[in-house]
Amino acid sequence: MSSAAFLSSFVRDVPDFPIPGILFRDITPLLANAAAFTKAIAAMAEPVLNLQPTHVLGLESRGFIFGSALAQKLGVGFVPARKPGKLPLPTYREGYGLEYGTDALEIHRDAFGPGDRVLIVDDVMATGGTAAAAQRLIQATGAHPVALTVFIELALLPGREKVEGLPVFSVLRY
Repeated sequence: MSSAAFLSSFVRDVPDFPIPGILFRDITPLLANAAAFTKAIAAMAEPVLNLQPTHVLGLESRGFIFGSALAQKLGVGFVPARKPGKLPLPTYREGYGLEYGTDALEIHRDAFGPGDRVLIVDDVMATGGTAAAAQRLIQATGAHPVALTVFIELALLPGREKVEGLPVFSVLRY
């Protein structure tokens, strides 16, 4: 069995969640299996090793899981991009559109600085709005976004178009 087939066997399709018409890719079976999760993190790390990031920016909330594990594997710092109102100090905020609404992300204003090289990490990229907001947040601090890596990319949606100029790596593409 190929690595992609092995990993995809730990992804459940949940129709009509969170709203009718959306096919949700549930990664909780992957997270519950140590061997599968380890393999997923290794697959996410492999294409970004040569980019020499100084930090990982994990996107709320499942991006925290993948991002913190990836930061540890890469030996770099981890910064969470949170939903509004969750961080205690002054923040930068960026809004974005979802398949089913709008939202925003925030990071502390001192999360990164000039010269920092930031890898954006999330579980799934769909329309690309969240990743594009993260890219703008990083740029607001003076740091440089080096790439986006996700476990699942929904390739039929225009996610890559929203993060123009940013390399995108995905383990599984649906």
